[in-house]
Amino acid sequence: MQAQATSNLLMIRPVRFGFNEQTAGSNSFQDRKMATQNRDEVQQNALREFDEMTHQLIAAGVNVIIYDDLPESHTPDSIFPNNWVSFHYSGTVVVYPMEAPNRRLERRMDIIDDLSRKFDVARIIDLTHFEQEGKYLEGTGSLVFDRMKRVAYACLSPRTDAVVLAEFAEKTGYSVVTFSAVDAAGIPVYHTNVVMCIGDVFAIVCLAAIVNPDERLMVRQSLVNSGKHVIDITMEQMAHFAGNMLLVTSRKGQKLLIMSTQAFDSLTVRQRDELDDFATLFHFDLGTIERNGGGSARCMMAEIHLPAK
Repeated sequence: MQAQATSNLLMIRPVRFGFNEQTAGSNSFQDRKMATQNRDEVQQNALREFDEMTHQLIAAGVNVIIYDDLPESHTPDSIFPNNWVSFHYSGTVVVYPMEAPNRRLERRMDIIDDLSRKFDVARIIDLTHFEQEGKYLEGTGSLVFDRMKRVAYACLSPRTDAVVLAEFAEKTGYSVVTFSAVDAAGIPVYHTNVVMCIGDVFAIVCLAAIVNPDERLMVRQSLVNSGKHVIDITMEQMAHFAGNMLLVTSRKGQKLLIMSTQAFDSLTVRQRDELDDFATLFHFDLGTIERNGGGSARCMMAEIHLPAK
């Protein structure tokens, strides 16, 4: 059986990070007030947050493979590589269609080529042609994988299209559980990975965001049937990125649940105690990245599940 978590992570060190106007229309987690901030200061603060997070992950025994963003292409969201690529135990690499034109520039075959020297890349599934039809599927933002059961959970939105999902499922053999979710203002949630996180024996999900009672029951039942202990978070906790976590392992097999400090602070004592039974809780101050990018800790890590050479 494939492991749910890995100790190999791809992360992109930002060069021109900042508020992205092209994504703000469909991402209510971006703070519009950040659009007027000094770009150099935002970049410096984001870089400090990124470096602190990666240093601590490496110190904890995680294999963090870092590439610098390319300064010549203006890619303010390159710090979130999980949206353009996913890596699978079968040796499959999937490259995804993204809604914002300036985010498409983040896709880098040089990174995949370089990783293929250390890991076995058996095939590449390229779904980017769907951009010509205005259909998108933004990696493990749109898809939350139960890798052990080969189930992909997907919250339908302008960035998560059912047609692309069907193509993904056909080419990878994953089954797909789809649903709709909204935030506290009734706005569709842009990415599934802010609604839920799936670990090996647990799942964190904001069931209140799934307004259709049949879909809510279906999602919960699917998680329970997959052997997950379900931890339900509130809409307010979701707004603080408490659903945007990722289970990783150290090289020695220690389980680490990665999140932002904002997400950690939103959890109740009981929720922390529950999660602490499953993994060591690791949190980082990512305030600049969260407010400008509308994404948090999970979005910054693309897990490399490829077999090592």
